[in-house]
Amino acid sequence: MKNSEQDIRKQICEVGRRMWIRGWVAANDGNISMRFGENGVITTPTGVSKGFMTPDMLVETDLDGVVRSRHLAPTSELKMHLEAYRRRSDVRGVVHAHPPVATGFAVAGIPLDFKTLPEIIVSLGEIPLATYETPSTAELAGSISEIVTDHDAVLLANHGAVTLGRDVFEAYYRMEMVEHFAIISLTARQLGGMTTLSEDQVQQLREIRRRMDPGNRKGK
Repeated sequence: MKNSEQDIRKQICEVGRRMWIRGWVAANDGNISMRFGENGVITTPTGVSKGFMTPDMLVETDLDGVVRSRHLAPTSELKMHLEAYRRRSDVRGVVHAHPPVATGFAVAGIPLDFKTLPEIIVSLGEIPLATYETPSTAELAGSISEIVTDHDAVLLANHGAVTLGRDVFEAYYRMEMVEHFAIISLTARQLGGMTTLSEDQVQQLREIRRRMDPGNRKGK
């Protein structure tokens, strides 16, 4: 079932509210978008707390970033969202946030690629780390360009995380998984280390993932 424009606007505001409540964004941090129709994108505005958005604040652009209608200016990191949409026709929702523990791994330069939790291997695979680029630039979009072809979640060095989905809620739920995995991984490290699954166990989990979604890319 296709979402109406008003449905999409409400969904984005709800995702923003959840991100703010969880403490994944501070002040006006973070950005959210969702595809609308064949060539449209509805995105969060710049300079607005994600916990206090209303549907009329959101901005519509095309896939080239040309603004179609707005009350405010679009997020300055729209280029990153558009790059994900260009690289993946199946992606229709993008979430960028700064969940504290996952962002801590990104600042430390550590990807979340541990073979420890079956649920993460089945649902996300590895969560790689993109190289640092200045926020809001074309270079930042370029830093994820190749990675997002094979992954639904990426850490951004010294910056945060970005997740992709078939709609904005799936992208949001994947951000939940990223932060949950980061918290568990940090806890295990503090307790003395991680017990890594064997390669055979990992392959079994990857096969489960392939059966659940035969179109899966290798890194997802």
